[in-house]
Amino acid sequence: MRRLQKERLYIYDTTLRDGQQTQGVHFSADEKIEIADLLSALGVDYIEGGWPGANPTDTSFFETYRANANLVAFGMTKRSGKSAANDDVLASVLNAGTKKICLVGKTHDFHVQKALGVSLSENLQAIKQSISHVVSMGREAIFDAEHFFDGMISNPDYTLEAILSAFNAGARWIVLCDTNGGTLPKEVETAVSKAIKAGIPGAHLGIHTHNDTDNAVANTLIAVDAGVRQIQGTLNGLGERCGNANLTSIIPTLALKSHYRDRYETGISKSALKEITRLSRRLDDILNQVPMRQAAYVGASAFAHKSGLHASAILKDPSTYEHVDPELVGNERIIPMSNQAGASNLKKRLRDAGIGHEFTDDELVKILRIVKEKESEGYSYDTAQASFELLARRIIGQLPEFFDIKRYKVTVERRKNKYNKMISLSEAVVVVKVDGQKKLSVSESLDELGSDRGPVNALAKALAKDLGQYQHFIDDMRLVDFKVRITQGGTEAVTRVVIDSEDSTGRRWATVGVSANIVDASFDALIDAMNWKILQDF
Repeated sequence: MRRLQKERLYIYDTTLRDGQQTQGVHFSADEKIEIADLLSALGVDYIEGGWPGANPTDTSFFETYRANANLVAFGMTKRSGKSAANDDVLASVLNAGTKKICLVGKTHDFHVQKALGVSLSENLQAIKQSISHVVSMGREAIFDAEHFFDGMISNPDYTLEAILSAFNAGARWIVLCDTNGGTLPKEVETAVSKAIKAGIPGAHLGIHTHNDTDNAVANTLIAVDAGVRQIQGTLNGLGERCGNANLTSIIPTLALKSHYRDRYETGISKSALKEITRLSRRLDDILNQVPMRQAAYVGASAFAHKSGLHASAILKDPSTYEHVDPELVGNERIIPMSNQAGASNLKKRLRDAGIGHEFTDDELVKILRIVKEKESEGYSYDTAQASFELLARRIIGQLPEFFDIKRYKVTVERRKNKYNKMISLSEAVVVVKVDGQKKLSVSESLDELGSDRGPVNALAKALAKDLGQYQHFIDDMRLVDFKVRITQGGTEAVTRVVIDSEDSTGRRWATVGVSANIVDASFDALIDAMNWKILQDF
């Protein structure tokens, strides 16, 4: 039987351009270079770097990175009253020196008349002349058909005429854009079919969707089913308003789901796919934001099995509750501990912790009982696996006492400085016994800019000042996330603090503390974090 030849799909990443339009996101030139390098290593076909000439950062990035063959410069079609050859804005895009140019143009009659204020025919000429100019300079031209799907509702004849103008002028790709993100899957399928019927082959069509109805990924996939062969999106779904189509979801789906895997191929290898979780989390690190735990494929909870029933089946065959192997995307399976846990969860978690101990049934019952008692008090071992390991080791006598906290004190002073500006200053004193000796450490919480980072920061710095023979184990650890939640409510309310820590190897772990006092809860979580780190490296 003859093997069916797979069609090629092309991945176009716009993280550095459209992704940067996310509220609160701004990449430096160096950060753009790092992300572009990661995208290049992943194997995407197009890396849209930004709009050269629009801002100094983008201009600097293109000056540094133009040698990358996959780099795309973004701009717009020529302005009214100017020729393509004499439009300085278009010239800035071309002068970036990239082999590939993407120009956005209006294809919705409403926007042509209201936003641009030109006639419909003049807009068609602008599209034609701009694309022709790019092609004449030996560049690959890509046309982003802005508001395509809205135009297909308002005036489909004009919208189709607009994209045909770009295609007939020599554009390699006509990208159908759901600019407002309001189009639904069935509407996407219908509009794509009409574009193909109008005379643009699917091998020259792309799809660009936004997530305003939470359908960006679905719209992208159905567009592929309808015939498009270029896929635009961003890492982690970054983008204006609700974001763009999420490539960290789309790429694994194309590679691993038989409906697409058996029909299509991309430039992303199996080995590169295993790096996509790391890439996703690195982007979050650059943006200084917490990764979304529930993210498909790459999230920390994507392969977490909390139910005891699920965990029992997973131990027998992971495919019972996993649609793909987490290793294929560089993620890992987690069997968290919680008040829903059974013996299967417990055994799996203890085994993963590497505890060299043959647990008796009585010990397992005791650990499970204490876990559930602690969670009734407000603890959550579901999100604090390191604290769970310490708890289990403590119960069976396998947790050495590296140090003993004798007392601590925290003060917070709020006062006006010499400029009559109200400032705060936090100070902490910690007395710890290490190797039979008491040590007193004092620290304040000022950062390099002289700003107060709070009492928990002061405590962490004081505790980490002098732990004797264990000091070098914690020198490279840092706090990367701090989450606070009030549990139970009313007069019985307690505070739960979960701390995520990381070391220089990239190893990350979470610990939990619970108390009626937020500082006390934080300190307990900090102590667990340090104990776990020492335990791993001792």
